[in-house]
Amino acid sequence: MAIEIEHKYLVRDESYKAMACRHVHIAQGYLSRVPERTVRVRVKGERGYLTVKGKNRGDARLEFEYEIPLDDARAMLGLCKSPIIEKTRWFVEFEGHTWEVDEFHGALAPLVTAEIELDHSAHDYPLPPFIGQEVTGDPAYYNSNL
Repeated sequence: MAIEIEHKYLVRDESYKAMACRHVHIAQGYLSRVPERTVRVRVKGERGYLTVKGKNRGDARLEFEYEIPLDDARAMLGLCKSPIIEKTRWFVEFEGHTWEVDEFHGALAPLVTAEIELDHSAHDYPLPPFIGQEVTGDPAYYNSNL
């Protein structure tokens, strides 16, 4: 069983761009936004993914992600409820952890969030300088609600 433990923050400045080791464009949509089971389709660079997530329980939830053919993912995006989320994901290595910083485009701009995935909830970790307010568990910042 795959359990995702993730903490999410708002980003206060663009210093993450200079710190990033790489970035990728992402387009994603939702086939289901029911909180008990969201189903996401994503095109990340030149790869396609289908992801099923369970309901959040604090900072943890079930997550199952599968790579699918790119053409299938692009076609499935056409089946998704609007809007399709467009964002650039920046990868920042900071003191032994990888931070994923999402810079949203279109109607969601100028929103920028940062996430860190952890092995367990009580994990202690240093915050990079661009990190602002923590929004872990705030449904307003779930991608499926944006």
